[in-house]
Amino acid sequence: MRSHISVRLGLVSLVLLSTVFCNSGDSAARQGAGSSSTKLPLQQIKLPQGFAIEVFTDQVPNARSLARGVNGTIFVGTRHESVYAVRDENQDGKADRVHTIAQGLNSPNGVAFRDGALYVGEISRVLRFDRIEEQLQTPPKPAVVIDSYPSDEHHGWKFIAFGPDGSLYVPVGAPCNVCERSDKRYASITRIKPDGSGLEIFAHGVRNTVGFDWHPDTGELWFTDNGRDMMGDNRPPDELNYAPKAGMHFGFPYCQGGDIADPEHGSGRPCSGFIPPVQKLGPHVAALGMRFYTGSMFPEAYRKQIFIAEHGSWNRSVPLGYRIMVVTLEGNRAVDYKVFAEGWLQGDDAWGRPVDVLVMPDGALLVSDDEAGVIYRISYRE
Repeated sequence: MRSHISVRLGLVSLVLLSTVFCNSGDSAARQGAGSSSTKLPLQQIKLPQGFAIEVFTDQVPNARSLARGVNGTIFVGTRHESVYAVRDENQDGKADRVHTIAQGLNSPNGVAFRDGALYVGEISRVLRFDRIEEQLQTPPKPAVVIDSYPSDEHHGWKFIAFGPDGSLYVPVGAPCNVCERSDKRYASITRIKPDGSGLEIFAHGVRNTVGFDWHPDTGELWFTDNGRDMMGDNRPPDELNYAPKAGMHFGFPYCQGGDIADPEHGSGRPCSGFIPPVQKLGPHVAALGMRFYTGSMFPEAYRKQIFIAEHGSWNRSVPLGYRIMVVTLEGNRAVDYKVFAEGWLQGDDAWGRPVDVLVMPDGALLVSDDEAGVIYRISYRE
């Protein structure tokens, strides 16, 4: 299979940083306020009419998972070794200061906030930085919450978040493309108490989720899951799943996409025995972060709907993803799946890759991008 993504960093340095207002899918750019050293072709991003995108900060290399502290700090995990804290002190929609909270960690992708503490998920352990928003300039030494998760690097990086039950949800990806392991923690979503005790498996058959959220009304879990590779360009799809209770099995490694028997592991394990996805997403789009929209800035049609960051395919002959999608729900059914923001992929070249989304108190949507090393802010005005 040919190499299809060549990120052209030269493009990043040649185009002026812009704030973009998009009408009926067409982009029109104007010079953005602020002094950013990164120059990104934001005029290429297409959004529905009335929406705008701008750079919130460009000082977060490999920006991935996002979490917000009670005092407004945006914490940013990475798959490198650092964790960042971003502050917008004057509340103008642009970051004023970025602090490095920790360095030398093992792929600290996951970040979550509770009771004044920042929780950081590495590959095999979870750390806790107490009273962190009071100590951004001189971060405290972290406490180890738990250090007994598997150490496999393959799908080992973690998205973490606290559920409405007060538990910290911590996934364990499959340590392979497709395989079956005796350790039932693999290919699952686990949950632990905030002190690291009481580990249990909440959901089984989850190949690799790097994003989940709870419905704002029901408190029930929804999550994205990345489908297996090496079954061609168009199979299987990535998934949006719904887990209203513990103990459900979502098919991996036996069933892919809800109705495709795995060629290696599917014999004797029919798909009818597992929970199908609520929505089949694009094949190999690498669906990562997702959030229910709980703000009031966007039009009412977006309220309590799901925004999904699709990081983009690495294994399709024609690349797909590199965009923000929105899934519209009616009750617990998905009735629409469509593009909200796209343009990071130009032909076969990608200059950015969305990773996570986060709804801000004012209703704006933050989007992290680990390729460009930035966080964007998407806003709306009539």
